[in-house]
Amino acid sequence: MGGEAEGLNDSELAAIEARCEAATAGPWVSYIEGRDHTSGSNFIMTGSEDSRGPDIELSGATNADQDFIAHARQDIPRLLAEIARLRS
Repeated sequence: MGGEAEGLNDSELAAIEARCEAATAGPWVSYIEGRDHTSGSNFIMTGSEDSRGPDIELSGATNADQDFIAHARQDIPRLLAEIARLRS
């Protein structure tokens, strides 16, 4: 994947946006056993309270990895919007 030195072009941004739109609806919230709840395993809860999606369970991820993945569902759309704002 290129573009690090030159910045992201429109097709790269469109590909990122398409991957984001294809993912399970947000918000995503990371739940770490012992930090956020006391029984069960670590998981990412998807969807809102009225429209809950499937939980995501990761294998081999650190707690920091899971938090990053869960936050990316909200962070990426915000970053794309900020890029669009700055380019306009």
